[in-house]
Amino acid sequence: MQVVQLDRHDGGPASGGAMDRPVEKRRLDRRLLIAIVMGLSALVGVLWWQFAPRVGSQSITADRATISEVTSGVFEDFLPLRAQVKPLVTVYLDAVEGGRIEQLFAEDGASVVKGQLLARLSNAELQLSTLARQTEVEQQLNNMRSQEFTLEQSRMANRRGIIEAELELAKAQRQHDVQAPLAARGFVAGRVFRDSEDNLKAQRARTSLLKDAAAAEERLQASQLRQLRAASASLQSSLGIARGSLDALNLRAPVAGQLSAFSIEIGQSMEPGARLGQIDSPGRNKLTAAVDEFYLGRIEPGQAATITVGGKEHLLKVARILPQVTGGQFRIDLVFVGAEPQGLQRGQTLQARLKLGDPERAKLLPNGSFYNDTGGNWVFVVDPDGTSAERRPVRLGRRNSDFIEVLDGLDTGEKVLTSPYTGLVDKTALTIAPKEND
Repeated sequence: MQVVQLDRHDGGPASGGAMDRPVEKRRLDRRLLIAIVMGLSALVGVLWWQFAPRVGSQSITADRATISEVTSGVFEDFLPLRAQVKPLVTVYLDAVEGGRIEQLFAEDGASVVKGQLLARLSNAELQLSTLARQTEVEQQLNNMRSQEFTLEQSRMANRRGIIEAELELAKAQRQHDVQAPLAARGFVAGRVFRDSEDNLKAQRARTSLLKDAAAAEERLQASQLRQLRAASASLQSSLGIARGSLDALNLRAPVAGQLSAFSIEIGQSMEPGARLGQIDSPGRNKLTAAVDEFYLGRIEPGQAATITVGGKEHLLKVARILPQVTGGQFRIDLVFVGAEPQGLQRGQTLQARLKLGDPERAKLLPNGSFYNDTGGNWVFVVDPDGTSAERRPVRLGRRNSDFIEVLDGLDTGEKVLTSPYTGLVDKTALTIAPKEND
């Protein structure tokens, strides 16, 4: 094997300097770099100012915004109502006395007449108690009748005594009248005539005394008789109540009509005062509607309303207002003026229009959910280009299901955001972004 010897140059390893040249690095001018940085910062600031949300503002998309225009027209002051058909008169059937249902004589939905027997209940305790009460009352009545009989006997005895005394007085008077002329002529002894005078005086005094005593006793007896008769009437009334309680176990129809909610069963036990059913007035109905509490001060009895049934309009009026507010609503009853529509069904729902005032020309804003959030005190007015909206105080008046009356703060042709203001009530400005698919 042959080894090749490489030549070495003196002075160390070979350098590549002869083949490569060092590259000189170029740097940006410091002033130019500063100018570029400042320009970019200014551009970012302008973009931020243009697109960043401001304090008190919020951006919304056009698909969640309903924009309506203020117009001029005739405002019809009415209130739409969702009313339910109910019987005009309802009489409830309650168990005056509790008991067990023994017999049923009518079914739910049947037409009944006044006094008709509907059901019979049994209550052994009540029956025994009524019988005991009846016996007690009858005993007291018998005792009072005995007292009245005794008083009447005493009155008769006094009358007999007076009659006998008057008879004796009449005899003494005749004897005295006969003896007086004879005694004057000496045919009757003086002692005998004096005895006759004394007897006449005694009979007069006795008769007068008996009459005074009888009159005093008569006054006392009359007072006692009045008290006894009043007590007797009270006991008779008590006895009638006791018998009425017993008769209440026979449930009868208090009025004529249609029996409803009558769902009791034979053998069922009912507590006193339990609701057994009701009787509705036949062929006579009313409408009951719930109204927002906002209108509580604007509705009065007698106001007119209308419904349309079968293509024919029927007139009604407000008959009763129930001002108790529940869930932000109160209730009113409407009755028909004139004949009722044919074919009304209990529980049927109808659309009614309650007239609140006369039609007037006004600036009109379409009704929307925004009113519930602002109370009609302010709105978001949309700019003409439709890209932003500003908060503005307004004064709104009457409203119906379609429009709200504009009193101040808006001009005809201006556009208002009428969709709900949920989450926007604390904002003063809005940015309306185009729809996502636009």
